[in-house]
Amino acid sequence: MIFPSANRHQNIPVSLTVPRNAGSSSPDVAMEIRRLAKLVFAMNQSLDGYVDHTEFAPGPVLFRHFIEHVRGLAGSLYGRRTYEVMRVWDDDRPEWDAEFRTFAAAWRCLPKWVVSRSLTSVGPNAALVADDVATLTRGIKAELAGEIAVAGPDLARSLTDLGLVDAYRIYLHPVVLGRGTPFFAGPRPRLRLAASDRIGEDVIKLTYVPARSHDAASPA
Repeated sequence: MIFPSANRHQNIPVSLTVPRNAGSSSPDVAMEIRRLAKLVFAMNQSLDGYVDHTEFAPGPVLFRHFIEHVRGLAGSLYGRRTYEVMRVWDDDRPEWDAEFRTFAAAWRCLPKWVVSRSLTSVGPNAALVADDVATLTRGIKAELAGEIAVAGPDLARSLTDLGLVDAYRIYLHPVVLGRGTPFFAGPRPRLRLAASDRIGEDVIKLTYVPARSHDAASPA
């Protein structure tokens, strides 16, 4: 997802320990939970399939949903362009209201990995990743518990091609753009609708998972 930069420089190791909200007092239980970490690509989208954040923004209900969602994430994997948009949350702004500040605080606490060969540094609580994204992604999926967000259509396409994306979540807005960056940067993978939920008055949250061979053979 994207919301409407900054110049702090602090890196975290590429390999992180399990975050505070993802651990367990029992090592055996913790190892079992870590195997369940899911990589989810989620963004706001127009009716015609585009994800241009400058054309529409979340309303109050959806924004509160995003606050709770970010609080519950184990981490986030960013492409360069999406990360640079999100850097606005690294520093408070005087015009922000309480909910904006709450979202910013949640986002700053989130462990982040930024995939880029052009950036030379990243902000607080983030690690820069230039190579071997597949190994990194498999590692954090094995190490962390819960949900790991992937942000950015191009990065999502690369991870989809590697078979590493576990779910696709579309926040569908009643807007038609006619142009822009599509949610799916490449051919759409075979998907199965797993859930649909209405958020507020006009947004539908659609969750899709990769369709397996037996799904196609199942009766409608």
